[in-house]
Amino acid sequence: MSFEWLVALRYLRSPNRPAVLRIVTLLAVIGIAAGVMTLVIALSMNTGFRQAIRDRLLSVTAHINLKPTTPNGIHDYQSLMAKLAPTPGVKSIEPAIYNTVLLSVGRHARGIVLKGVDPQLEIAASDALRHIDSGSNNFAPAADGIPTLMVGRILAEDMELSAGDFVTLTSPQGSLTPFGMLPRSRRFRVAGVFNSGFFDYDANWGFVTLDSAQNLAGVGPVVSLLEVRVDHMDDASKIAADLLARAGEGYATSTWMDENQALFKALSLEKLVTALFIGLITFVAGLNILVVLTMTVTDRSRDIAVLMSMGARRQQISKIFILQGLVVSIIGTVAGLVIGYGFAIVANKWRLIPLNPEVYAIPYVPFHANAADAIWIAVAATIISLGATLLPARSASRILPVEILRFE
Repeated sequence: MSFEWLVALRYLRSPNRPAVLRIVTLLAVIGIAAGVMTLVIALSMNTGFRQAIRDRLLSVTAHINLKPTTPNGIHDYQSLMAKLAPTPGVKSIEPAIYNTVLLSVGRHARGIVLKGVDPQLEIAASDALRHIDSGSNNFAPAADGIPTLMVGRILAEDMELSAGDFVTLTSPQGSLTPFGMLPRSRRFRVAGVFNSGFFDYDANWGFVTLDSAQNLAGVGPVVSLLEVRVDHMDDASKIAADLLARAGEGYATSTWMDENQALFKALSLEKLVTALFIGLITFVAGLNILVVLTMTVTDRSRDIAVLMSMGARRQQISKIFILQGLVVSIIGTVAGLVIGYGFAIVANKWRLIPLNPEVYAIPYVPFHANAADAIWIAVAATIISLGATLLPARSASRILPVEILRFE
């Protein structure tokens, strides 16, 4: 152990220090630990929210949407799907048709988003129709030929629906009659109730077959868009450009990042603001280190003078107090990291903090402890602490032994 480390640790462990100095040192350690712990928990929560919302969103929506630039839809969509399927990175392609309809049953009525799908392709690609609370995801029509409908769990609860019930769907895209344009209505049987885990879909969406959606909308064999899922979602932008080049003119693409740009930008900004404001706790703790070292310099001025008169260089004296502050910083940082990551892991595993899914889209607060965050948090806390040591260390190195020991 070097001379500087020996003296620095001796000062920290000395039982002869004034009580107020020991208390302030303890407060400095606690302050750094609290700042680091709070920052770890806040960033883990932000990262967890971002990842949970992204995963849940992409489990029920496409990574890339290929849409026509005209409102007429895609007519020869099967040949277009075959043309786009060999694109590198593409996992699956599903046709879909969207329509806003009125669902009515008994005394209940509300507007929903109706999605027409190819059942086999949709079940293979999307998680929504693989999690069935009641009934089944079999889209086969009833014995009397009435088409089937899948509804979300929350929608079923609000409308008092269960598997086997019959409902009426009314499309605003009506039929022209001698009495004018009349809405087009069809009767459907609820085949099953799905639970995607994403509030918006469970509360406002319904699924039918492509043929049923086309008949209800009064269109021919046309789809609104093609939904593409890729192997690696981060490559969506590059694959979207390749798809657009293969599809040719008359089409446009949008990725999951484009569709949810505002949401993920808000989460990123929230993470930055959280880091800045909670980081002020660590800055305040750094001021405690400055107070501790300043008081130590005042208390140990005679010891410093004796050391200098015995040959200790000014750089060594300065280093003693820098190391002393570094030890306080390391203890506080390690304690904060251990407590913060421990809490994040336990809270995420046991789902300690429940949420209202109608507001937050997820039923509990997710925590995702990121190892990269630990590195930069530890570095930032250390830099703040070392900065707080510079002024007291400089003051200690400028002590004049002859002035301190004159009357000894």
